[in-house]
Amino acid sequence: KQGLATLAFFGVSVNLVLFLTRVLDQDNSDAANNVSKWTGTVYLCSLMGAFLSDSYWGRYLTCAVFQLILVLVLGLLSFASWLFLINPADCGDGTKMCRHSSSVGVGTFYLSIYLIAFGYGGHQPTIATFGADQFDDSNPKAADSNAAFFCYFYFALNVGSLFSNTILVYYEDSGKWTLGFLVSLCCAIIALLLYLLGTSRYKYITCGNPLTRVAQVFVAAFRKWNVAPATADALYEVEGPESAIKGSRKIPHSDDFKFLDKAATITQYDLCGRKDPWRLCTVTQVEEQGDVMTSKLGDFHFPAASMSAFDICSVLICTGIYRQILVPLARRLSGSPKGLTELQRMGIGLVMGMMAMIAGGVTEIQRLKLVRPDEKKSRLSIFWQVPQYVLVGASEVFMYVGQLEFFNGQAPDGIKSFGSSLCMASISLGNYVNSLLVSMVMGTTARDDSPGWIPADLNQGHMDRFFFLIAALTALDFIIYVFCAKWY
Repeated sequence: KQGLATLAFFGVSVNLVLFLTRVLDQDNSDAANNVSKWTGTVYLCSLMGAFLSDSYWGRYLTCAVFQLILVLVLGLLSFASWLFLINPADCGDGTKMCRHSSSVGVGTFYLSIYLIAFGYGGHQPTIATFGADQFDDSNPKAADSNAAFFCYFYFALNVGSLFSNTILVYYEDSGKWTLGFLVSLCCAIIALLLYLLGTSRYKYITCGNPLTRVAQVFVAAFRKWNVAPATADALYEVEGPESAIKGSRKIPHSDDFKFLDKAATITQYDLCGRKDPWRLCTVTQVEEQGDVMTSKLGDFHFPAASMSAFDICSVLICTGIYRQILVPLARRLSGSPKGLTELQRMGIGLVMGMMAMIAGGVTEIQRLKLVRPDEKKSRLSIFWQVPQYVLVGASEVFMYVGQLEFFNGQAPDGIKSFGSSLCMASISLGNYVNSLLVSMVMGTTARDDSPGWIPADLNQGHMDRFFFLIAALTALDFIIYVFCAKWY
C-alpha cells in the first residue's frame, strides 16, 4: 500500500521541475524555487495531519480521509493537464513546445499540486505511526519487529519511488504527462482500497486531544503558583500500568519539567472533593509537554529525472544491508539490542549527506570542463552522477529511518503522530531554507554581467560552488548536531 501511494505521489513530483520549465515555460531557478516551496508544503501538511490524528479523528480515519483527498486531486490534475495544459498533444517532451496556458489552466494546476501536497503530506506521519501501533513494544520481540517495521516501511516507500523514477518518468519525459498522472491516480486508488481492506484487522489507539491536556497542565500549575512542588514520589499519578490518558502508558517523572510539577502536586483542596483536571494533573500529563549532460546509453535516451533511481536503489540495498548485516554486527560489538542508536545513525546520515554534496560539486567541475562549445551538453556521461545519488540514498537510510524511529519512540503515546510529523516538518523546513538559499545565492552572485551560480543555462553558471556551499552548511549542521546529541 505504501509503495503504491508513494508511486502516485512521486509520479507527480519527480518530474515537476521539467513540467514547469517545458509546459509552463518557467526558467530553471523559478522552477526549482517553486518545487522547493511545494515540497516544503508537502511535509508541512504533515503537522496538520498529525494534529487531526492525535486530537480528533484518530490515526485510521486521518489516513483514510487524506488518502481519499489524494485520489480526488490526482483526478483533478489529470483532467486539468489534458484539458488546459498539454496542448498540442505530446508537447513538453523537450522538443515540442506547449502553447501558452490560460490562467484557468495554470490556476487549476497549482490548486491540484498543492492539494496533492495536502493529501499526501497529511497522512504520511500518521500512516507510519499507525503501522507502529500494530506492535506492542513492551514485548521485546514485538519491539524488534517495530524497529524492523520502519526499515521496511521506508523500503516499500522507495520501491514505489523506484517505479515512478524509472518507468513512469520515461513516459512523462517523452511528453505523455497526462498518462503519467493517470497512472498515479490508479495507484492511489488501489492503495486506498488496500488500506480499507484491512479495516477489521487493525489495532486502534485513541488518546484524545493533546492540546486540552497541555492547557490543563499550565492552568493547574498557574493556579498553584504559590504552592511548593512536591517530591517526585509524592506527585499525583493514577494506579496501574495505564495512565489517565486513554490508550497511553505512563511516563516516568523527570527533572526536565520541574517548573510544571506544581500541576501534579496534591494539595488539601484536591483531597477534599472530586479531582479537577484543570487543577490537578498526573505526572504523565506533565511529562507529555515536553538536464545538461550526455544522457544516452547506446541509442537509449536516459531521462535526467531517472538518475534518482540510483538514489532509490541505494536505499533499497542499504536497507537490506543495514537490517541483515550492520544491526547484528553492531549488536555483538556494542551489546545494545538496537545495534546503533537512532542518534548515531542520524549522525552517520549527516556525514554521508555531506559527502554526497562534495561528490556533486566535483562532478559538476568535471562536467563544466567538458562542455562542448557548440552544444548545450557536456561530453561527461550522466552516469558520473551515480556516486552522489548512491551516497544520498545511503544517507537517507541512516537519517530518515533513524529520525522516524527517534521521534516515534520519544513521543508519548498520546502524540505519536505529532512526533512522526516533526520528522516530516524538518524536511519541510529544509525545502523552505533551500528555496531561500537559492534566491539568496542568485541575488548575490547574479550581478552586472555575471549570470550567477544557477542561471537558466547551467553551462554558464557554477553549480559546483552551490554544492560545496551545501556541503559546508551540512558540516556546520553536523557539529551542532553532535553538540545537541551529547547534551540529549
